[in-house]
This record gives sequence, C-alpha cells and structure tokens, in this order.
Amino acid sequence: MNTIEIVNRGRGLQLSTSRVTVQDLVPYFQDACTYDEIIRWIPTLTHEEIAVVDKYYREHREELDEQDRRIRERSATRKNPEWVEAILKGARKERLAIMEQLRKEQANGEAK
Repeated sequence: MNTIEIVNRGRGLQLSTSRVTVQDLVPYFQDACTYDEIIRWIPTLTHEEIAVVDKYYREHREELDEQDRRIRERSATRKNPEWVEAILKGARKERLAIMEQLRKEQANGEAK
C-alpha cells in the first residue's frame, strides 16, 4: 500500500496518491462536510486520503483559509458569462441541499 502524504509536484500541495490538491478540499472543510459528503463529490478519494488532508488543514488552517480567500478574490475578478455563473450558483445550492439531506438522514439513522 502506498503511503498517503502531502507532496508538492509543482501545482501546489496535493495528495501523493492523487492529483487532488489541498486547496481542492479546503471549501469542504470550511463547510464542515463529512468525509462521506466529500466522497460524494470527489468519489476517487478514500476516507484515509481525506483524513491526511484534514489533519494538514487543521494544522495549517489560518494559512490555507487565507490562500482560499485570495483564490476566491482573484476568481471574482475573472468573471464568467452570466449564464455560467447561474449554473455554478445552482450547482452550489444543489450541493448544499444534498449535504443537508444527508445530514438529516444520518441524524435519523437512515444513512447507508
């Protein structure tokens, strides 16, 4: 089995076992998503991989949150056409609704 580590292969910090970067997962940690919720959106990840990034995030939270803020700020200046923005907004709403439904199911003992 490959050791799961945080490495830098020139695109920023990422998992040694995947092309998923630490910054790819920061918004999920900020939204307090469960590992199962993250896997729902990034099904190539394992709980073990997410745990490695989660630990790194908790140890470097302030720095990573600041990087995320700068990324979002920079992205805000690069506007997509309105129709693309509408699709993205709808997708975020859908993701949040699904996460809320999953949380309710888990609370009711209905989770798989």
